[in-house]
Amino acid sequence: MSDKKPGFFKRIFSFGRSAPREEEAPETLPAPEAIEPQVAETLAVEAPVEEVAKTPQPPAAPEKVPAKHGKPSKPVSSTETAKPAKPGKAEKPDKQDKRDRAARPAKSPSTVEPSAPPAPVTSADMPTRPRKGKVALDGKSAGDEGDTKSIPDGDEAKPGGEKTGWFARLRKGLSRSSQALGENIAAVFTKRKLDEDTLQELEDILVQADLGIETAMRVTDALSDQRYGKDVTDAEVRAIMAGEIESVLSPVARSLELDLDHQPHVILVVGVNGSGKTTTIGKLSAKLKAGGFSTLLVAGDTFRAAAIEQLKIWGERTGSPVIAREIGADAAGLAFDAWTRARDEGHDVMLMDTAGRLQNKTELMAELEKIIRVLRKQDPTAPHTVLLTLDATTGQNALNQV
Repeated sequence: MSDKKPGFFKRIFSFGRSAPREEEAPETLPAPEAIEPQVAETLAVEAPVEEVAKTPQPPAAPEKVPAKHGKPSKPVSSTETAKPAKPGKAEKPDKQDKRDRAARPAKSPSTVEPSAPPAPVTSADMPTRPRKGKVALDGKSAGDEGDTKSIPDGDEAKPGGEKTGWFARLRKGLSRSSQALGENIAAVFTKRKLDEDTLQELEDILVQADLGIETAMRVTDALSDQRYGKDVTDAEVRAIMAGEIESVLSPVARSLELDLDHQPHVILVVGVNGSGKTTTIGKLSAKLKAGGFSTLLVAGDTFRAAAIEQLKIWGERTGSPVIAREIGADAAGLAFDAWTRARDEGHDVMLMDTAGRLQNKTELMAELEKIIRVLRKQDPTAPHTVLLTLDATTGQNALNQV
């Protein structure tokens, strides 16, 4: 072979070709790839053989195409017709689909219930309320047991309910507050004799816990009379404290009673700002509705817009009507309208909210007195119940509020 390069004129007239035109290999179109058997069967199903026969083509020499991976493949002719597929294989997918659809269980029409808001408390399934006499909310009566009926707690009334009642949740919440006090007492009494130093240390702990000087001295005096000079544990100290506190609260503790001889029974809820007046009204309304009583909620806090909206929400939840006015309206006039409506519509209980006020606010206290005067013009015994909501964080100032 000679490595001699072509001349200048030859390269120009050959347009850069390195070899003469006649030596170039003729261009050949790539032959179609070999059709797999499964593809041929599918084509045979989709296109009938008669259509291929209608368009005959002249025979041509078969073109051999090198197969992949260097393996020779079967020559493919352009006039070669696809073999008709076997009936069993062509119908296999349809039959398989039918068998699959038949094997699947039929879906029963299921209706998805939308998540509805909590339904208002209704008295349809509740026991019939007494029409006359007194009724206690906690089941304890201060009067004749024959004339007094109790309202079951909302959680205890449900059959098989596992939720605790409202008083149990309250007791659980108070236990957190008393935990710190119990830990401090346990730190003082670790199997030591009860002497003056120990009693003084216990008195300081009780005062810091805001039990008051009088209550702290009463507890330490009772402890000194029973265990002075003896070994004492924290469990014994707490048992003595619990007995003293119970002896103080038992004489003044009483249940919330409704006098059904006066209709409506007016409950006036008062207290400082943020002590839970509106929420207490909502809970009382739910409890009364569960007992079969009809309640009317009165948005007497005309100074705070959120109080009116909050009471309306409680009314929707408990299914109780709410009477309200615009911001800054006269609360005494609202009390008159509410009492008149409660009497005309036959409501059993009227729960009236009031604006938050401190005992040293003269104008607000005068407004509260005006509300009571207006109610007593309609019913000399109204309001029949006045509830004062207290917050433990106020400490000894709660006594001044009372």
